[in-house]
This record gives sequence, C-alpha cells and structure tokens, in this order.
Amino acid sequence: MRALLVVNPAATTTSARTRDVLIHALASEMKLEAVTTEYRGHARDLGRRAADSDDIDIVVALGGDGTVNEVVNGLLHKGPDLENLPSLAVVPGGSTNVFARALGIPNDAVEATGAILDALADRSERTVGLGLAAGTPGSPDEAVPERWFTFCAGLGFDAGVIGRVEQQRERGKRSTHALYVRQVLRQFLEEPHRRDGLITLDVPGQDPVTDLALSVICNTAPWTYLGNRPMYAAPRASFDTGLDILGLRRLSTVAVTRYATQLLTSSPEKGPHGKHAVSLHDLTDFTLHSKAPLPFQMDGDHLGLRTSVTFTGVRRALRVIV
Repeated sequence: MRALLVVNPAATTTSARTRDVLIHALASEMKLEAVTTEYRGHARDLGRRAADSDDIDIVVALGGDGTVNEVVNGLLHKGPDLENLPSLAVVPGGSTNVFARALGIPNDAVEATGAILDALADRSERTVGLGLAAGTPGSPDEAVPERWFTFCAGLGFDAGVIGRVEQQRERGKRSTHALYVRQVLRQFLEEPHRRDGLITLDVPGQDPVTDLALSVICNTAPWTYLGNRPMYAAPRASFDTGLDILGLRRLSTVAVTRYATQLLTSSPEKGPHGKHAVSLHDLTDFTLHSKAPLPFQMDGDHLGLRTSVTFTGVRRALRVIV
C-alpha cells in the first residue's frame, strides 16, 4: 500500500516533533511519501498529482480544514471516481477540525493516527457526499471556477467573520476560538445589512426565499465547534444526504441574541428556529443571489466577494478512511 502524506507545517495544534512521530508511525505500516506544503494551494496540487497517479492508494492530510479542503479539491479535479481515486485519511492539526470530528476521528493528532492505522488494518472506510459551488451562469461570477467543500459554505455574515479572522492571522494573531468570538462581535457592529437582507435563495420548483441577511450551507452536522461544544446550524445535515441551508432574515440585536443562544444550546435534535429563520433539508441544487457583492467562504476559507453562487449536493463523492 502506497500513501502520500500532505503535511501543513503551519498546523496550529501540532509541533514539528509531533509531526515527525506521526510520519514514522504511518511509514511503519505503508510505503509513505511525506510532502510539506510550501504555499497556498500546494495541498491542492499534491491532491491533483495523487489523483492522476496510478500507484497512490491513500492521501493523508495532516492539517486543519483548509488543508483538507485543498486536498479534496485536488483529488476531485476531474470529478468523483470511487473506483479509481485514492481514499482520503485525515489527521487533524487545525484549531477546529470540523470535517475530521464529524467523521468521528479523534481530535488529537496522535490518537487520530492510531485510529487511521486501525481502520486500515480493518479495511474500514465510508463514502461521503460533498458540496460543490460555482459561479452562476449569466452572473458577474460566471467565470469563477467550481470548488468542492466538505462541511460548510456561507454567503454573507459568517463569511465576513472568517475574512476578519484571516486578516488578524496575517497580522500575527493566533487562530483561537476567542479570536473568532471577537470578530463575530465586530462583524455584527459593522454589518450594514443586518435588518434588510440582500440574499435570495432559489430552489428549483419552489418559491424564492428573499431578504436573507445570513446564509449557511451545511454538508454535515455539527456546523462548527466552540472549543469542545458542537454547534448545529442544520441538525439534519449529513454526509449521506444533499445539502442543508439555514437562512436568517434579520440580524437585529434581539434576533442575534436569540439565535446565538439557540446555537450555543443546539443539539442533534434542534437548531436555530423562529419566524426569521429559514431551514431547508437535503437539497441537490440551489442558487444564492445577492443584490450586492458579499463575502463568501467554504470550509472556513474566505474566497472574496460574490453576487451569485450555485450549489450542488453530490452524494457518494469520496472514500474516506475511518
């Protein structure tokens, strides 16, 4: 068995010594090539190389959700092919690691490596669905290339928060949950469209949902974690179904307080709800339009401003070692 290990040296929760230990543990059980990423997009390029290779069976991503997203986009650069593409294994090394934790992988890198080795010995894997987003034909974003996401995307408020976090990280701040909370507050205070949402949701065969101020697309549950606390924006979202969406029409102080409390106390049975909340489950195709360019994110990676994004839920897109 031959594996390619993609290592993000900037992973926030693993040291160089820990990464060396993990590499040796994996190399003891398989023919392993370990490559350290050197630039943004490098993990995607390595995933692409693995997909085009005839002799790589597994790609192991050691890093956070951003590293995993890049690897997945490289692996699927020609689309899903369960018979011929390498399987994916994830060793969490980021601050949140939503995709890995949603799969039931331990959040500790050493424990996760042990779990992966056990799964390989037992030939244990599962097939997961993914989300695909692209610029909408006929819109200013038509030329934006399609991109896969593993657990979530967002147009509007949450993407603005992520953009702020990335700016702080570029200034040398560490990626912590406290940093995210501070940027949520700043985004709320400076959000110009809190009361009059700009987003319209179009689902084929249904009436449009208008005036959304926030839109979160989920491919699994939980949506994210605050420390060890899972938060469920769309509790029924699953790797085995299409995409779910949570939209909020109002972000007033009262509404945000209510929905933030609901998120903090959410569970697999109950997420945010109320007269200004819109929840849709198991969607295959839909489009989000905005009256003005808004921040857009996928898997916690800020991708700039968008006015229209078309989403597709793709079942059975990738094999994952679990």
